[in-house]
Amino acid sequence: MREVTVELGERSYPIYIGEGLIEQAGEYFTKHEISKKSPLMIVTDENVASRHLSKLEVALQGAGFQVVSTIVKPGEKSKSLSVFEDLITKALEAGLDRKSTIVALGGGVVGDLAGYVAASYMRGIKFIQVPTTILAHDSSVGGKVAVNHPLAKNIIGAFHQPELVLYDLSTLQTLPLRDVKAGLSEVIKSGLIWDAEFVDWIDNNAERLLALDEEALGYALYMGCNIKAQVVSQDERENSLRMILNLGHTIGHALEAVAGYNELLHGEAISIGMIGSARLGVKLGGSEEIYTVTKRVLSRMGLPVGLPEHLDIDAIMEAMLHDKKFSEGTMVFVVPTAIGEVIIDHSVSTELVREIVEQLKQEAV
Repeated sequence: MREVTVELGERSYPIYIGEGLIEQAGEYFTKHEISKKSPLMIVTDENVASRHLSKLEVALQGAGFQVVSTIVKPGEKSKSLSVFEDLITKALEAGLDRKSTIVALGGGVVGDLAGYVAASYMRGIKFIQVPTTILAHDSSVGGKVAVNHPLAKNIIGAFHQPELVLYDLSTLQTLPLRDVKAGLSEVIKSGLIWDAEFVDWIDNNAERLLALDEEALGYALYMGCNIKAQVVSQDERENSLRMILNLGHTIGHALEAVAGYNELLHGEAISIGMIGSARLGVKLGGSEEIYTVTKRVLSRMGLPVGLPEHLDIDAIMEAMLHDKKFSEGTMVFVVPTAIGEVIIDHSVSTELVREIVEQLKQEAV
């Protein structure tokens, strides 16, 4: 088992990464003083419930926890205010109190949704992440929780750090290949913003990662979690450094919104967004290598690198204007200056962004 710590003073917490950790959940929850007197609510989705919910329930009940479970529909559309309200209602009906804990068992959607419920219920109760996707190695760390608005992704949310992250790698073996690829998009992002050697390692180990090779995947996810933990430890509330974690996300979030949160997976949209950011980096004076390496690594993972032809550029630009990082006619963009290095540019014009988005329509796979 590998362990990473997010250093936040008294609110520091561990990320446990290893095989078979769900069966040991009772031990970890007890170690971290999760209440056994107050009800604990697991939030998961239909797909994950059929594979992993009973294992977690048995492990926790066997350790003396009072467990209630609630299941939402899979997919980004569950990150809505209506589903949020349903979960608050279920928490009240189950008798959750200020000492209760909400456990997110699933991918990024479940983690964001359950985390926002925990952040809001009785003005904030404890929260644990049990990620079951590759993509969630990123979203489960750092305490950003949210739901979507039809006009903008993650626009309604909070910062609410978990008590711990229990990352059972055995859950990843059942993932569809498309979800594997989409999850690896955020692993690649971690290298692109922080560690050129890691990008090179990913490039050389793409086949092993796509095949879910245990050793390669464990190392990659440890590296991704470690990079994010370092960033969050230095800037919890995204005042400066943490913004670099948004590489590719300004364009990517707009694509998700325009596509109705059901055509593109998050990692697929971010992949296209990172190609746009790489093009922007070259246009602003960076080496052509920024673009060529970024495109090569993403393509090797079978990720999309061009904009779907039917998506409307005007609609994409409109969606970006609702982004939290838009202000007074300019956008804040994470711009690569080299592989493994980025800057935060607060003055990228909307005209230049539109030019980049138009180029993404002509991008060849």
